[in-house]
Amino acid sequence: MQTLQRTPIHDRHVALGARMVPFAGWEMPVQYAGVIPEHRAVRNDCGVFDVSHMGELEVEGPRAAELLQGLLSNDVDRVQVGGAQYTLLTNERGGIVDDLIVYRLEDFRFLLIVNASNVQTDYEWLKERELRGSDVRDISDECALLAVQGPRSIERLGLDDAPAFTWARREIDGVECMVNRTGYTGERGVELLAAAEDGPALWDAVLERGAVPCGLGARDTLRLEVCYPLHGNDISPETDAISAGLGWVCALDTEFTGADELRRIKADGPERRLAAFVMREKAIPRSGMAIAEGGAVTSGSLSPMLDVGIGMGYVPAELAQRGTSLTIDVRGRPRRAEVVAKPIYKREESR
Repeated sequence: MQTLQRTPIHDRHVALGARMVPFAGWEMPVQYAGVIPEHRAVRNDCGVFDVSHMGELEVEGPRAAELLQGLLSNDVDRVQVGGAQYTLLTNERGGIVDDLIVYRLEDFRFLLIVNASNVQTDYEWLKERELRGSDVRDISDECALLAVQGPRSIERLGLDDAPAFTWARREIDGVECMVNRTGYTGERGVELLAAAEDGPALWDAVLERGAVPCGLGARDTLRLEVCYPLHGNDISPETDAISAGLGWVCALDTEFTGADELRRIKADGPERRLAAFVMREKAIPRSGMAIAEGGAVTSGSLSPMLDVGIGMGYVPAELAQRGTSLTIDVRGRPRRAEVVAKPIYKREESR
């Protein structure tokens, strides 16, 4: 039986009465007060997630940028020191080995924050392709990572405003951390990267400032409302970036692994596309449910803000147009759905 890893914040979750579940080899909080109140706290005020299970890889050396430019889909050369970029690690078929954020720490030093389930895969992928003059290190065990998200997150942390996808070194109530203007909820917010031993003190400081503790359940419904893909569900090494609607993070005028195949798919048009939909009959879609017109649901849930079932799934490209009717097989019962524009939730719709 596999022994689950624990984040530096684990004891705080237990003390707060969180419901703990296995996730990607970790024991993680899925909820505290409940998914819906935690979700709404993030949409309306401020919530905090322990995301220390995510992986951190450092790439350093005079050829570090060259290595990453040849392996990541976006244009790493456009990232300045103090900047960050959402990008994909792609295979020869244009499939998505992982989606990640790359931060430029110094001219010749980068940080990659990667998905928890892919840390070893990503590390080995990069390490095997290392160039002389570049060095890839897994520093995940040295780090604690908290995501503080919501319209009042910056105010509650006492931070000055800054553009999205930038970072700076700051102190939060005496705890030194890297403040990253990134997140996975569709709200304003930051991800705070600190030394592992400082994680509990940072968690305490953020809660003291009024952030609501949130678990993986709310993190999933938040990202689904704004159609952020989840690796392993909506994207994988078998799904290409164009079909997944992630062509915008592929600099197809540069050369990276799989670029030729992605250029071909873009020119020919993908056979299927990842579509967002809203249920038009009372039902909650779930991952794996069949779509009668072709394809399957990759992510599905009840939207806490819209109070309807929502989801995403791959369908034949001609069916991915807004307004198209779909039929979801919900436990043997056909239920109507309609393809909608992304994101599914927009703040003005909740007013």
